[in-house]
Amino acid sequence: MLADVAKVTLPATAADLSVLQVGQPVLLSGTVYTARDATHVRIAEALAATGALPFDLAGQALFYAGPTPPAAGRPVGSVGPTTAKRMDAWTPALLDAGITVTIGKGARAEAVREACVRTGAVYFAAVGGSAALLATHVQSAETVAWPELGTEALVRMELVDFPVFVAIDAAGRDLYATAPAEWKVTL
Repeated sequence: MLADVAKVTLPATAADLSVLQVGQPVLLSGTVYTARDATHVRIAEALAATGALPFDLAGQALFYAGPTPPAAGRPVGSVGPTTAKRMDAWTPALLDAGITVTIGKGARAEAVREACVRTGAVYFAAVGGSAALLATHVQSAETVAWPELGTEALVRMELVDFPVFVAIDAAGRDLYATAPAEWKVTL
């Protein structure tokens, strides 16, 4: 049985995240930054050049998403998670540099799981295919950098009760690795 729904305010510290358990449903409120492939390249270049994350990203959450322009009276028309594995090459270095939370969909590489353990970071999974519904949990959205990247620009969003699940907890337990065996026993 899943644990009770947790409420997490972002940005969150490793201490805040340490109480979360793999599989636990969570409602996120606070600041996230959207970052897809092209944005990750730019963040990694800045990190390599300066040794620090740009735009005060240390201690922040990265959401692997590309919000669409405002629609239906909302700050974004839709915003759904993209496949997190595409960001795996950059993620360990970004967690080591201070990112505390990542949000996407799907399984992650072993190196990401190890980086979560090493840094106390957490990977949250959002449900794919629900981008319009997830947009109703976005209170504001502002492009911070690289507007020429369009939907892949770095965008700061404020969330209210944004629904996710703990996919990799700070202890390194991985929902995508353990759940299939657990579900098989249950079924």
